[in-house]
Amino acid sequence: MEYRKLGGSGAVVSNLALGTMTFGDEADEATSHQLIDDYVAAGGNFLDTANVYSAGISEEIVGRWLAKNPAEAEKMVVTTKARFPMGDGPNQLGLSRINLRKALDASLKRLGVEHIDLYQMHAWDALTPIEETLRFLDDAISAGKIGYYGFSNFLGWQLTKAVHVARAEGFAAPVTLQPQYNLLVRDIEFEIVPAALDADIGLLPWSPLGGGWLSGKYKRDEEPTGASRLGEQPDRGMEAYGPRNAQERTWSILDTVQQVADRNGASMAQVALAWLAAQPAVTSVLIGARNQKQLSDNLGAANLKLSAEDLDLLTTVSAPQHNVYPYGDKADQQRHRNIAGSR
Repeated sequence: MEYRKLGGSGAVVSNLALGTMTFGDEADEATSHQLIDDYVAAGGNFLDTANVYSAGISEEIVGRWLAKNPAEAEKMVVTTKARFPMGDGPNQLGLSRINLRKALDASLKRLGVEHIDLYQMHAWDALTPIEETLRFLDDAISAGKIGYYGFSNFLGWQLTKAVHVARAEGFAAPVTLQPQYNLLVRDIEFEIVPAALDADIGLLPWSPLGGGWLSGKYKRDEEPTGASRLGEQPDRGMEAYGPRNAQERTWSILDTVQQVADRNGASMAQVALAWLAAQPAVTSVLIGARNQKQLSDNLGAANLKLSAEDLDLLTTVSAPQHNVYPYGDKADQQRHRNIAGSR
């Protein structure tokens, strides 16, 4: 396992993080604990959960593992999130001080700890002033309840605004952003990645396999069936499968991932994860699993180093296909200084 700085902080985490969204839902407690054991045995030290995962059960499962494994728990960097509803009250959601105070205390209790290493805001809250949220997080750091904070699902302007407000007010700076990012979904490269690089923010990509597509489990024009998320939910499965199946870009990317996998003696999932881990600003890639077989395959990406040729091939075939101003060619011009200039 490779270790990297957590954004601009001094903390160090493995380049693969274990996401626990399946815990308490698709994986029972015994299976969940075995998955953490396997992940730790492979050198991983970064556990990601959220208060809404299985309505708090994921945090409780992680907490009981931490309690049963005190020596290993001391080595772990644990992160959780808050923002989405945990009740039906008007103050039981969002990024207000009143909700975050109660949400943080509840997460600490479910995890059975006095301190959370990284506390992430699960999404932007248009109702709450960002100053209020950042002041709460700064206070939580001062109180010793959290070590660092970050965001998830923020847009580029939201991330930049939060960074500059924190600087202006003298608050602790955010260190991470957790966005959706994979070979099939690269739109964050237009603004979010540059904003993260500018602010020394580490990216923690979720859905690195595009909902299973990049593992090769879905076939062209073949309705999903069997043990997969789309196969087990026929109505939702076809709704999600149809549009992506109809895009030739999807199959060009998957064919290329397969070619690179064959050349490297690796699985498609390992290639997709290795490409993502090699991208600018990426600190740690979130891998999730429902069973040991899935996790074992994903962990094989930890030390897979793709050649420059393979990385370029994957990057080229998966390039975002937006050529509407100000993106596409105009965005490329903005990223690279042209002394000749043009309008």
